[in-house]
Amino acid sequence: MKDRLFLSGIGIVSFLVLLTVGFILVGRQAQIRGDYEVSASPALNAVLNGTSAILLTVGYLFIRRRKVGAHKTCMLMAFGTSSLFLVSYLIYHYKVGSIPFPGQGGIRPVYFALLISHIILAAVIVPLALTTIYRAWNEQFDKHMLIARRTLPIWLYVSVTGVVVYWMLYWLYPQP
Repeated sequence: MKDRLFLSGIGIVSFLVLLTVGFILVGRQAQIRGDYEVSASPALNAVLNGTSAILLTVGYLFIRRRKVGAHKTCMLMAFGTSSLFLVSYLIYHYKVGSIPFPGQGGIRPVYFALLISHIILAAVIVPLALTTIYRAWNEQFDKHMLIARRTLPIWLYVSVTGVVVYWMLYWLYPQP
């Protein structure tokens, strides 16, 4: 019963996150106001994504060496970093809206393939990460390991492609 309640809560939280992201990206007009400077937000978001990827990798290496406490610390820090990313991302896109990709030619399908896979898997990682953490927190280690084997590569992919998308959008083709 307790599992069902928490897993239902994870489903609700995941749905609300997706609804919020969808509303901010698609359902409203961006309004840049002078009271909040957003120009550093994309770089901050890339740093948070990159930091999350590093923490996930180091956490994985720790658990392979049976250093459970260090693994737990890294994974919780990765979750915190990813959560900070989500807040920063939402604030930025609330203020600015979506940024169109200016690249032309063969790079466009590469960019959009990365972006689309990143977006889809970012939606998938929310309930996966929450469930993985829940299983570990409740010492359901067999269930935790089963889901973590799927969660880790997806979470890493989302974190790394977030940095690549940032690089392509803001460095490969700098915005005016």
